[in-house]
Amino acid sequence: MWTYFAEWLSFAVRWVHVVTAIAWIGSSFYFIALDLGLRKRRALPEGVSGEAWQVHGGGFYHMQKYTLAPAELPDDLTWFKWESYSTWLSGAAMLILVYYLGANLFLIDPEKLDLPVWGAIAISIGGLALGWIVYDALCKSPLKNNDTALLAVLFVYVVAASWGFDQVFSGRGAMLHTGAMIATLMTANVFFLIIPNQTIVVSDLKAGRTPEARLGKEAKQRSLHNNYLTLPVVFLMLSNHYPLAFATEWNWAIAGLVLLIGAVVRHFFNTMHATGKQLWWCWAVAGILFALVITLSGAPGWRAEAAPGNEAAREWTGDPQVALAASPYFEEAQSIVASRCSMCHAQEPLWPGMIHAPKDVRLETGDEMIHYASLIERQAVRSHAMPPGNLTGLEPAEREVLAKWIASGSGRYVAGDPRL
Repeated sequence: MWTYFAEWLSFAVRWVHVVTAIAWIGSSFYFIALDLGLRKRRALPEGVSGEAWQVHGGGFYHMQKYTLAPAELPDDLTWFKWESYSTWLSGAAMLILVYYLGANLFLIDPEKLDLPVWGAIAISIGGLALGWIVYDALCKSPLKNNDTALLAVLFVYVVAASWGFDQVFSGRGAMLHTGAMIATLMTANVFFLIIPNQTIVVSDLKAGRTPEARLGKEAKQRSLHNNYLTLPVVFLMLSNHYPLAFATEWNWAIAGLVLLIGAVVRHFFNTMHATGKQLWWCWAVAGILFALVITLSGAPGWRAEAAPGNEAAREWTGDPQVALAASPYFEEAQSIVASRCSMCHAQEPLWPGMIHAPKDVRLETGDEMIHYASLIERQAVRSHAMPPGNLTGLEPAEREVLAKWIASGSGRYVAGDPRL
């Protein structure tokens, strides 16, 4: 009964996490766009730095921004904070449900570091906390007066942290923790600085005091940082579904490239909102960087076409499924899958607490193996995503056999691929 409850609990928490993340990202993007789109006009009220007219849903909206605040504050202020808190709390719940309770499957990789579960959890919590401590210290250092330099140093730290996570965790866990670290400092910005600063400003105004200008400046800086970090976080959180992103020795470098892609894409939109200019070169740079991501996902080598005398190539019939079934490697590959994969990918999985095959992929028969050959290639040949943490001990030589078998369906195979 607990297994079914846990499955639905995980689904419900993930649903909440996605919904709250949409709300947070939406409000963040909207207010940055609103702030950059403000225009100064004549006869603006005292203290108003700019205004914007907007149309949506059949109505018109007149927005004005005060440099500090109006002379009198209304009682019904709307605070934008719960979207951030809810996103982080639901994300933390997902981290516990999936990566802490399922540490042996998704977080620990014995081939990298054979950690006890408590040790992996301690590193996880410590790494997330350290990310905030380092970032907050950078923002309070002399670098606070130079956003470009500050973000450059932060970029180096995040890439270094991503590399560090990859030394102790599985590829899936490393990418997820890189995203979780960034998300943690984003929510910490809201909880520890943005909202407290705004609360002080409101209290000062209600008490008839003039608020310090630095409070608004600090809050705006952290909000801008959050805006530039949003897109990379979304990628990193989605990466656990794509082994070519996380199950590569270069996943930490991919994380760094994604940070740069997010920055140039946000620069395009922020510049457009502020000046109306469309810097199309940003998309060209993003495209080049993403091409590097794709290249790294297959590094250190690509599979080339087989030489005419290659044994796998001679088995090519023109029909991939027929070729896979007729391959001289089929029986050996089937034996490998049966011993290394089918304990989970079965009608009735043998792994404790697992009630159905992951993603409903079953590998108990030869026909099922052939049907999912492309998935086997992505998960266990081109990447080492499966088995998770290599719990069943899939050997490099066995991955080589799977590669030969799959190549029989395409007439291609190159021996000695260093990724195998």
